[in-house]
Amino acid sequence: MSRLPSRPTEQAGVLTVDVVEDGGDWSTLPDIETLVVIAARAAAAEVSPDTAQSVAIALSCDADIADLNGRFRAKPKPTNVLSFPATKGAEPGFLGDVVLAQETIARESVEQGTPLAHHIQHLVVHGVLHLYGYDHDNNADAEKMEATEIVILSKLGIADPYTDAREPGTNDG
Repeated sequence: MSRLPSRPTEQAGVLTVDVVEDGGDWSTLPDIETLVVIAARAAAAEVSPDTAQSVAIALSCDADIADLNGRFRAKPKPTNVLSFPATKGAEPGFLGDVVLAQETIARESVEQGTPLAHHIQHLVVHGVLHLYGYDHDNNADAEKMEATEIVILSKLGIADPYTDAREPGTNDG
């Protein structure tokens, strides 16, 4: 496990992001940590701009995600992103963990014709929004979450990922 340095800050409204690389081959994007931190902070700035908080983001692989997905969601298969909100007793301000699956994300990027960096940032935003309580269990919640993602992604210069014909909330993450 390679632990990448976090960028701690005590500034109000800035999200501290601890990025850990623990699986998958993320070397195709040498600036992966920067992409992740920027996306996570953009999500936090949109939904909780005045609160200093922190998250941990794991850059992982399909095998590890499939294991987590099976144990915690009874879906023993890989998915692109999983979010685990902090449990009672966590450090004050800690929102939880986001785990990304490198192989699934790379495959989806090709299938969707989306730049890999954009797809990763979208999934980081998606995962962080889950930590803030956003969900896509029904159409109304999915539409709210997707609208928020679109606003955040536009601020990052990323096109609306929902412009295709998919139904709201079809992302498995």
